[in-house]
Amino acid sequence: MNILIVGNGAREYAIGRKLREENIVNKIFFAPGNAATSNLGENLDIEKHEDLAEFVKRYDVDLTIVGPEAPLSDGIVDVFEKYNLAIFGPSKAAARLEGSKAFMKDFLKKQGIKTARYLNSNNLEEISKFIDSLGQIVVVKADGLCAGKGVIIAQNHDEAKEAAKEMLSGTSFGEAGKTVVIEEFLDGFELSLFAICDGENFVTLPVAQDHKRLLDDDKGPNTGGMGAYAPSPLASKELIKKVEKDVVEPTLKGMKKDGNPFCGVLFVGLMVVDNEPYVLEFNVRFGDPECEVIMPLIDGNLSQMLYNAATKKLENINLKDKFAVGVVISSKNYPYKSSEPALIKVKEVPADTHICYGGVSQKNGEIYATGGRVLVCVGVGDSIKEARDKAYELCKNIEFDGMHYRKDIAYQALR
Repeated sequence: MNILIVGNGAREYAIGRKLREENIVNKIFFAPGNAATSNLGENLDIEKHEDLAEFVKRYDVDLTIVGPEAPLSDGIVDVFEKYNLAIFGPSKAAARLEGSKAFMKDFLKKQGIKTARYLNSNNLEEISKFIDSLGQIVVVKADGLCAGKGVIIAQNHDEAKEAAKEMLSGTSFGEAGKTVVIEEFLDGFELSLFAICDGENFVTLPVAQDHKRLLDDDKGPNTGGMGAYAPSPLASKELIKKVEKDVVEPTLKGMKKDGNPFCGVLFVGLMVVDNEPYVLEFNVRFGDPECEVIMPLIDGNLSQMLYNAATKKLENINLKDKFAVGVVISSKNYPYKSSEPALIKVKEVPADTHICYGGVSQKNGEIYATGGRVLVCVGVGDSIKEARDKAYELCKNIEFDGMHYRKDIAYQALR
């Protein structure tokens, strides 16, 4: 198989790395990829969806895998399907489950799927009244895509109203914040469940747990994710079955009924309160950094699984009886502002560990840290503790100026 991966982050690197291990994969192309993906395949300087579709036809690419949310919300799948090209991801209409938080919340309500009490609005007076009806802590979300940063957990009503005001004015998130979603705060623990879907059927992958806050003990600002582990012992078999039955199944049925069947990865962001799962959000692609810890746990050909899903012939999947922990190493000023490029030095890559590169560039054959989340150190083991210890052993072998990482990834599972 020849495969095209759309995207340029550590998630796309992780997918490419997994595919590189498979005997049935011939060529891998990345559009655009990053400085490190060029070691796994060929990077393409092609941006337009139509031009990518033309490349796929010309070079006999069997499957296209879309990593980030933006091209999905922009309709890349619709363009490829127009030419009968196999592509793994949802249509533009189905991608609204992530592209619009207001659409997602209304869909959940329509399908009877549990979620936090909420209000979608662009009217500040209406928003203020609803905030006053909630508890002290309030969740304020920008409706549109914000690269994982459009959620503010306000500690009091005044803070929530100010956050909503800044979003509506366009100060915080531009057009993405012109409608806001106000939610009651749910107090429980978070989980990330991924379902591979072909429009009607689905299979679930190991349940992961992300760490959004910048600093240890879940302090500091929200980020795109500072680390993850899978599978999570917090997700019992009973809980997983409940999510499959009460969330994934009605979502697929509802989307099909509305004329927008969902094909691709359905990422279900959950808050579990008293063993009851509530949907916080949907994403319509592999999460990052969850993808980096899920890929090493897949036993068999990822390429065949995703091709089967893209062609509406989904089959079951085998998983390894292992655990994986990923620790994100970010640049000095993340998530506040960009940082100066810094040379990355890797002393050693210990057994059962590997690096997934994200925000990097290349100069004179050497890799430099240039992005916010630069790379992910992944460890695999027979237990979460073993996997975590290996991941941190790899972290100690990485050096670049200003590097930062949390020291407590997977603490929920080990305390």
